[in-house]
Amino acid sequence: MKKEMLYIDASSGISGDMFAAAMLDLGADMTVLERALASLPLTGFRIQVSRVQKSAIDCCDFDVVLDEDIENHDHDMEYLHGHEHSHGHEHDHEHSHGHEHGHEHEHEHGHGHEHDHEHSHGHDHGHSHVHRNLGDIRRILSAAELTDGARSMAERIFLILAEAEAAVHGKSPEEVHFHEVGAVDSIVDITAAAVCLDNLGIREVVIPRICEGSGTVRTQHGILPVPVPAVSAISASYGLPLHFTGLHGEFVTPTGAAIAAAVMTSDTLPDRFRIRGLGIGAGKREYELPGMLRIMRIETEEEEKRDSIWKLETNLDDCTGEILGYVMERLFEAGARDVHYMPVFMKKNRPAWQLNVICDEDRIPRLEKIIFEETTTIGIRRCRMERTVLERREGEARTVFGKVRTKICRVGDSEKVYVEYDSAAAVAKEKGIPLSEIFRLAAEEGNS
Repeated sequence: MKKEMLYIDASSGISGDMFAAAMLDLGADMTVLERALASLPLTGFRIQVSRVQKSAIDCCDFDVVLDEDIENHDHDMEYLHGHEHSHGHEHDHEHSHGHEHGHEHEHEHGHGHEHDHEHSHGHDHGHSHVHRNLGDIRRILSAAELTDGARSMAERIFLILAEAEAAVHGKSPEEVHFHEVGAVDSIVDITAAAVCLDNLGIREVVIPRICEGSGTVRTQHGILPVPVPAVSAISASYGLPLHFTGLHGEFVTPTGAAIAAAVMTSDTLPDRFRIRGLGIGAGKREYELPGMLRIMRIETEEEEKRDSIWKLETNLDDCTGEILGYVMERLFEAGARDVHYMPVFMKKNRPAWQLNVICDEDRIPRLEKIIFEETTTIGIRRCRMERTVLERREGEARTVFGKVRTKICRVGDSEKVYVEYDSAAAVAKEKGIPLSEIFRLAAEEGNS
């Protein structure tokens, strides 16, 4: 059985705009993206998609063009690396066939969580920036017309960023006020990345390595070493396969690192595969290493039906139900495949709970860290387990109430259709129909 996946070649690093551009070049629907971005309750930007040359290679360029009063100098090389200058900044790109999509939306925000702070950058770079927290970002995404998958992915990327900023500044994720990543262009980049990934519908993403540079870069917190603290924190928490090139420059942005952490399912390429599509996204910064991100749509034959999975296990006799529920949420958000509790009796006849976490090997450090942080355990057992996995593919059942995603598994010469809960629940809520009825109709259609 054939299986599709995305291979991200981050030999020149990764950023939000590079990822969005590569996905568009790979075939993500521009009309779907335009509609999603137009629905964001934000003002002062437009998007421009064009073709540019990087080392004589044709690339797609995704550019979020900001109004002058919110421009953040993200692509101004002299400003980024701390050099004084008074001239304007230009993009060194040859743009052709550009499509400008203006999004000047007026929306009333009743939640009252936008905080305007003046930041003087020096060297005539003072601008007013809105600092948004995680709650503000969630409200923006909730108000936008996004699919459940796109919204969930965008929220996951921002949560990863919030956790990284929280670790760096010694705060909780909800307390963090985003600077660069709370700016309009970063919100648009992340939303675009999530929409394009959801539109292509490929769930498995391989990233063998992510190349990073060296030196320093100017941020809202001053001039910092590369990789910047947020990138380092994300890489440590999610096991990103970083490779330091020794070349001067910031090749991996916090947004790029968060996207990689959110989408990566493996760091190992299949031994054999066929390339079915190629997208190349251009970066804006000019370094010795050409700034471009390649994303390949690859196809491989699923020959092995046996693989392995890991189980983490610990006993807890002094945790409240609230803590256990919160731990489960964090573990799922961090990439656990399954989490469950079983009632047990421990020494001295104490009633307790046994926590079991099923996960891939590369998620173990992150998940164990959460268990130690959030529970009273002082030890975690783990074991590798072989398993037999049915061949599967994604499907779709067309019911009278709408489309519902399904999972089709092969058992010998027959197939079984399983209705995807999230998709069925979304249709049930939208149409006001009992969930059981949606399941029944989808299953009947899928098996017909």
